[in-house]
Amino acid sequence: MYVPDHFAITDEAQVHALMAAHPLAALVTTGEGGLEATHLPLLLDSSRGKQGVLQGHFARANTHWKRVGAETDALAIFTGADAYITPSWYPTKQETGKVVPTWNYSAVHVTGRLTIHDDVDWLEGFLRHLTDIHEAELPEPWSIDDAPDGYIRTIARGVVGIELEISRIDAKAKLSQNRSTPDHDGVARGLQARGLNAVAAAVSKTR
Repeated sequence: MYVPDHFAITDEAQVHALMAAHPLAALVTTGEGGLEATHLPLLLDSSRGKQGVLQGHFARANTHWKRVGAETDALAIFTGADAYITPSWYPTKQETGKVVPTWNYSAVHVTGRLTIHDDVDWLEGFLRHLTDIHEAELPEPWSIDDAPDGYIRTIARGVVGIELEISRIDAKAKLSQNRSTPDHDGVARGLQARGLNAVAAAVSKTR
């Protein structure tokens, strides 16, 4: 990923937070059939490996997993909130007219080696962990224990687990940091006026 210095996210905690806030990633691999991608939620275990391990699961019916070998490298792409940026939000437009549209966004690209987990006990434990993470902030969290006896084990047999041991992370937040303060503030106000509050908040944090 092309990452100019002024857009680079270098703080590890910020990178991890972006991945946690937007866990649905595009997992991309290449093989004899060419490029292949699957969208799936991924969880980071930062306690393992040099840079952490991503965990997730394929639907067993998705044959992508069958083309993942012991030496398969993969790219996981996480994307944060994004928005079109009109030059009309820049005070510079009125001053010089030398402005053009752009797009603001945040993204994390994670590369590493994939491992397949086809053990039902591993899968049951992972599904419980995945569920607990995403249910935690709900007013009435659902638990795997709410399901009938044996049901989750049946579901676990219908998926295949994966782990990606991270070898490289490229992280980028293109949020008008390269604009003047008036232009930057104009972008934040314009986004708020359009109700694009997530991107507006992200822009505001870059000053």
